[in-house]
Amino acid sequence: MYLRKKHLVRSIYSLLIKITWYCLTVIAKFHPKIKLFVNGRKETFKTLEQAIQPSWKIIWVHVASLGEYEQGLPLVERLKNQFSDHKIVLTFFSPSGYEVKKDKTPADVVTYLPLDTFGNATRFLEIVRPKLAIFVKYEVWPNYLTELSKRQVPTLLVSGIFNEKQAYFKWYGQFLRQSLRDFTHFFVQDEASKTLLKTLDFENITVSGDTRFDRVAQIAQRDNQMPLIDLFKRDHHCLVAGSTWPEDEKILLPFINTTTAKIKYIIAPHTIKKQHIQQLKAALSKKTVCYSELENQQQSHEEIEVVIVDSVGLLTKIYSYADIAYVGGGFATGLHNTLEPAVFGIPVIIGPEYSDFVEATDLVQQNGVLSIQNLKEFETQVTKLLQETSLAKKTGAINLLYVQKKVGATNTIMEYITKII
Repeated sequence: MYLRKKHLVRSIYSLLIKITWYCLTVIAKFHPKIKLFVNGRKETFKTLEQAIQPSWKIIWVHVASLGEYEQGLPLVERLKNQFSDHKIVLTFFSPSGYEVKKDKTPADVVTYLPLDTFGNATRFLEIVRPKLAIFVKYEVWPNYLTELSKRQVPTLLVSGIFNEKQAYFKWYGQFLRQSLRDFTHFFVQDEASKTLLKTLDFENITVSGDTRFDRVAQIAQRDNQMPLIDLFKRDHHCLVAGSTWPEDEKILLPFINTTTAKIKYIIAPHTIKKQHIQQLKAALSKKTVCYSELENQQQSHEEIEVVIVDSVGLLTKIYSYADIAYVGGGFATGLHNTLEPAVFGIPVIIGPEYSDFVEATDLVQQNGVLSIQNLKEFETQVTKLLQETSLAKKTGAINLLYVQKKVGATNTIMEYITKII
């Protein structure tokens, strides 16, 4: 009876996924990002069949998007180095991850993950034949997990984070709770996640921490020099605003336009569409150029006061030039990564919505990250940090120490993997 019920629920779920796919194919005609999502998946099986050789031993790593990719990258690099006789197949769910990183990863094969139907999961695993499967953070796909379990493939969730709001812990979440049982082991970020999983009678849990700390520590140690930014900044203070949305820019732009502080600014908007970049540039009264224009700029870099970053993949390096960082998303869309600037030992300012982000909550409590509600508070915080050098150093030191204390998740996960592969 139980197995019949489980099969029925799984069938309904698969049907809903198929209906979703059909709807997406229609929406794709009018929406560029959905078009990438749909068209990219049409090539997945062909890509896999052409790339994968029968003799390969494969580790499959799946991430949702760009943030989860960065989170999983330290582990991918370690797997590549330590298990050189294995190949890495990396899958993305979102175009915003795949399109940016498809040609820039250590993985041997990179594709979109086909939607989670019976047929797709079966066909994907028949081609890939993974010896180990790793899902990063939130990724729980019932059909893939069921098929992995049937094939007795060790399956890990790494840098997992759980909270009471998730469906697993609700009365209606039985189907997803059951899917969690197909994981061989959970590597979670904190004790709270472990405690919640234990309420569901899980014991196969290790509190490893978050591999993002390992990733940002790597970033801080690499060569982050950018000659054009060197020429722009020189010996000036610099405020870097990263991953900004229009709600953030409503605060940033009036401040930049009206402040008399002798400081330079770099704005890296989340959206780098030409129209948005032009709107930003037009809204600034100070001398502003795009990063792509810096190299051929006729006027002295000394005269330029604002640089707008109109290319992807530069922000983590640019944060190394910041004396103060502002991280966007905290006013509407979801806060972006505060650890990327924090690792450089600088003060970080964010918007008011951060409670869903453990590291931001911790650092706000410790006064390393400063949360603001409006333009006036932003102006107060920036002015204070510029005027009080010792305060700025103390604030930044809090952030750096926090990151340094939390590195090591990758080592913990790798110790486990070496025992099972």
